[in-house]
Amino acid sequence: MSNVQEKQLRWYNIALMSFITVWGFGNVVNNYANQGLVVVFSWVFIFALYFIPYALIVGQLGSTFKEGKGGVSTWIKHTMGPGLAYLAAWTYWVVHIPYLAQKPQAILIALGWALKGDGSLIKEYTVVALQGLTLALFVFFMWVASRGMKSLKVVGSVAGIAMFIMSILYVVMAVTAPAITSVEIATANITWQSFIPHIDFTYITTISMLVFAVGGAEKISPYVNQTRNPGKEFPKGMLFLAVMVAVCAILGSLAMGMMFDSRHIPDDLMTNGQYYAFQKLGEYYHLGNTLMVIYAIANTLGQIAALVFSIDAPLKVLLGDADSKYIPQRLCRTNASGTPVNGYLLTLVLVAILIMLPTLGIGDMNKPV
Repeated sequence: MSNVQEKQLRWYNIALMSFITVWGFGNVVNNYANQGLVVVFSWVFIFALYFIPYALIVGQLGSTFKEGKGGVSTWIKHTMGPGLAYLAAWTYWVVHIPYLAQKPQAILIALGWALKGDGSLIKEYTVVALQGLTLALFVFFMWVASRGMKSLKVVGSVAGIAMFIMSILYVVMAVTAPAITSVEIATANITWQSFIPHIDFTYITTISMLVFAVGGAEKISPYVNQTRNPGKEFPKGMLFLAVMVAVCAILGSLAMGMMFDSRHIPDDLMTNGQYYAFQKLGEYYHLGNTLMVIYAIANTLGQIAALVFSIDAPLKVLLGDADSKYIPQRLCRTNASGTPVNGYLLTLVLVAILIMLPTLGIGDMNKPV
């Protein structure tokens, strides 16, 4: 009985696990770098017209099909038929393959900031060594994901708590810095006009980055059947997700405006801005790089959690409620933890090929030509 209880998700687990698949502090920094304080209006617009309805739809569909194992594919299967469900599930899984191939390097970059205080860690390795290390990391975290819901719940909840706390900590410390320390607000004369966008082609194109930033809530959908009282707790988790993301995005953007001049945004803010922001915050409070290192550790946990869920969830979407007409049952075989073993092996082969391609002289897709 205790083992069953350990595998049951509560609404707060759903909120934290989905938070880590949807959000990252880098979304605040990158979109502020694009739009300045105008991004506050853009966030409100996106949340009202897109993200909040989207999160509520995910919550409602999850509570409706609460016994399904395939999440999105289950929803489509019951509403549009198995053929369309297979196409949706296959495309959802296959687009994650290149994402999985580059995610371990994102973990190394975040870890490099924690250990060295800069992004130079991966530059110290040869291509063969780097890609070999990347593959080893991927295999290890695939093993972590294969341990089942107990492992996923711990990884997702710990990473979600860490990233949410760091996001709120940044807001609180940045907003109170002018009152506590001698620093001044970087963006002078902030008025209502500072938040009003100039609608042109450039502004419209940057809106797409905000839409991209808040995507991914459906990734938690395969776990609705492992949620306690899913009819109530799964939608509640999605509602809290929407609140958490909205608070981090809007207040985080306002805090960015207090630290970085909205009218003269640094050119390199988008590159490593999330680390610069915490580094600058540490300077305000005479803490050196302490806050940056703590954030880098939290971000490393966030990248690990995103990788683990991106390995497991798309496969559950593809294979959880698969129709034998489209997918052979042999591929759907699961172990005692509910992990689709053969699906994991297929993913490993495809991702390993992409990871090791640069060692054949094709080049690193992350390296500029």
